[in-house]
Amino acid sequence: MSGAQRDQGAAELRAVRAESRGLMWAAALFSVFVNILMLTGPLYMLQIYDRVLGSRSESTLVAMTALMAFLFAMMGVLDYARGRVLARIGAGFQARLDRRVFSAVLRREASNPGGPGRSANALRDLEAVQRLLSSPVFTAVFDIPWTPIFLAGIAIFHPWLGMLALGGGAVLILVTVLNQMLTAGPVRNANLASMQADRWAEQVRTEAEMVRALGMSDAAFDRWHEARRRALDDTILSADRAGQFSAISKTLRMFLQSAMLGMGAYLVLHGELSAGAMIAGSILLGRALAPVDLAIGQW
Repeated sequence: MSGAQRDQGAAELRAVRAESRGLMWAAALFSVFVNILMLTGPLYMLQIYDRVLGSRSESTLVAMTALMAFLFAMMGVLDYARGRVLARIGAGFQARLDRRVFSAVLRREASNPGGPGRSANALRDLEAVQRLLSSPVFTAVFDIPWTPIFLAGIAIFHPWLGMLALGGGAVLILVTVLNQMLTAGPVRNANLASMQADRWAEQVRTEAEMVRALGMSDAAFDRWHEARRRALDDTILSADRAGQFSAISKTLRMFLQSAMLGMGAYLVLHGELSAGAMIAGSILLGRALAPVDLAIGQW
């Protein structure tokens, strides 16, 4: 590909992104309200423990419960709307580039015939981008910026809780980075080996009569099976590593929430924290780390 073609392709991608900018801003706006409404649970628990149980007021409990139900319903509606917007961003991205990718595939096949399987792979790559834009991973991109805000909210309850949350968040981010570093290679190798196996299978299919006439069926299978074996080995390796980091992430998040309760209970015993803040801090920590945990699990 020449430099001019690369520049043209980059310009087309920028144009497609510009067309989706309005929907992106809409998704970001929905994310703002969704994450603000995520505070409903912690604030509800804070008020229940610190106000309702102390005053023993049933009317206050009913009013707060009704408000909590309304806010959670609003959060669900906004989260659903955000998902619909992101799905349309992905669909629009694919629809705008389908003709461009299809034309590029035809030109490449016309100028370099004998490369079976490339067309399907190129079109599948575009579909993979579309699925990414509509997946929970892309939703986490809008939620992760709120993690520091939630951690700061925990620190408002008590500095010790803030330090515990910050330290746990830093370890979880380190797990995310290590996950990317150690799984990227096997995933890339598995994809390359799978593409080689697909191209070879397509070539053998188009020349099946000649392969059988020359008695090369076993040799053709051995070559195809070798590529498939490499792809399978690398897939297993990447899945093992990703599963390991996913398990570490989930275990760490559950431990941090329990540790937050333990430290909160210690502070309550010493009169430095209320019981409601102890519960709210644990819930808020789980919400703060959830997008990072989701990103690791869906890597």
